[in-house]
Amino acid sequence: MSDVPARRIVVWCPDWPVVAASRAAELEPLVPAAVFAANRVVACSATARDSGVRRGMRRREAQGRCPELVVCEHDPARDVRFFEPVVIAVEELVPGVEVVRPGLVAVPARGPARYFGGEEVAAEKLVDEIDAQTGVECRIGVADGLFAAILAARHARHVEPGGSQEFLAPLPIEEIEQLADRLGQKQAAAQSELVDLLRRLGIGTLGEFAALDPSDVATRFGPAALLAHRAAGGQEARPVKRRRPPPELVVAEELDPPVDRVDRAAFVAKVLADELHAKLGALGLACTRLGISARTGNGEELHRVWRCAEPLTPAATADRVRWQLDGWLNGRSRRGKPTAGLDELSLRPDEVVGAGGLQLDLLSAATGEATARAGRAFARVQGMLGPEAVLTGVLGGGRDPRDQVRFVPWGDERRAALPVEPPWPGRIPAPSPTVVPGDPWPARVFDASGEPVWITGRLGLSAAPHVVEVGGGRSRAVAGWAGPWPVTERWWVDLLAGGSGQTAPDSQVPPRALVRLQVVLVPESSDGESDEVALLLVHERGDWWVQGAYR
Repeated sequence: MSDVPARRIVVWCPDWPVVAASRAAELEPLVPAAVFAANRVVACSATARDSGVRRGMRRREAQGRCPELVVCEHDPARDVRFFEPVVIAVEELVPGVEVVRPGLVAVPARGPARYFGGEEVAAEKLVDEIDAQTGVECRIGVADGLFAAILAARHARHVEPGGSQEFLAPLPIEEIEQLADRLGQKQAAAQSELVDLLRRLGIGTLGEFAALDPSDVATRFGPAALLAHRAAGGQEARPVKRRRPPPELVVAEELDPPVDRVDRAAFVAKVLADELHAKLGALGLACTRLGISARTGNGEELHRVWRCAEPLTPAATADRVRWQLDGWLNGRSRRGKPTAGLDELSLRPDEVVGAGGLQLDLLSAATGEATARAGRAFARVQGMLGPEAVLTGVLGGGRDPRDQVRFVPWGDERRAALPVEPPWPGRIPAPSPTVVPGDPWPARVFDASGEPVWITGRLGLSAAPHVVEVGGGRSRAVAGWAGPWPVTERWWVDLLAGGSGQTAPDSQVPPRALVRLQVVLVPESSDGESDEVALLLVHERGDWWVQGAYR
């Protein structure tokens, strides 16, 4: 088999996450907007870039540079849903469309070039068709190999056959990051670390990286860097010889009754993804090109191919199937939604490689099968009782213990409600409460004379706590206490109001001032240990509340 990379035509829609978010929010084209994930910019509009906003920038810095910036949360399902009309427009002219990620598709160049009379003519036809059907701005690139074609699209270039290595050589080493699938944060982080390391070693261009000996790259940087090294030299990131997947690897599920909701279809997708990867694992294979097919009750056939930067895991497979189902069932293309619910869903590994790069460490290998079984069981429970029946806790940032934990449905992205990075002055120091009620319990605090304890104007206690009564129940004596610690949140709202003590008119959340107090209660049992408990009390707006308990 020839080692020459196949010619590719790549369609790239710049800043697609922010384009999709702006369309979903119906923003005007010139409104500065940015999409954030983990409190950092994933993509921003051209008007936001003109104000100094850049990808990877923290939210506070971005808003400081562009105060009128519209903030949007990262939503991969939304990106796929709004990108589906673009894929359909390409598909109507050229068969064999492969979705690399939302905003980026690739097609073989040979067929369109022969049909339309040349690669450049085919590229012009694609631009016209996408503009006519969707009004989306796009760029086209043609080159040998997928990586070179992606960079050619970003530079709107047509690279002649055999010229990919020459085209790539002067480009900065940062372009290696385009190999990473931005749907996977771990891949992007690994590529960023590689780029940073190469920069510190004095390697500034793709050509300088490609000039290194492959054995030295594999020894010094590892197998992932070897794939990047091949791509930098104008070759396919992986060797061109592929294993053709046997037909028995196709997994399918009949849906009875037909499904017309994404959440219900997603449960089936999780089970199919686990089944597919169990079959692949038994043969020592991993999938790099996934075909997703569905059939509706009226006989409509839906099919899409996803090309992946790295071999897929079961979770990544389930994510892509869920996003694609969202694009089909909630799509905005001129074809409209399917006329009936889906009665069959199937997955086909169109391209597989050896799974050597996916070997687990000793601990993961010992627990991987049990984890997979647990995941399938959770998916079945969700299928019977709904997505909220199985929740996963995600630890994040915040001053209030209730703000630091967010529960998300099993299988959804585990994203914290608040980023961990800020210093969060006033947050509870370690150790954290072992019990945090969803709604604080009402409490009353009394001094030795039986009078209520309150907070003075100097944010101190009116008297030493002697007895605590929780929820109108029995009172417990206080063995010891610490505090109080005042915490003021959203202090700037009062500042915006001119220091008048009233909430600024443009604010939806008023300033919040509270005082925390920790108390250790006298055990009720004789051994003094089994009933030992401490409480985190909060005084706010004249009342005491139990915000957490230490046991």
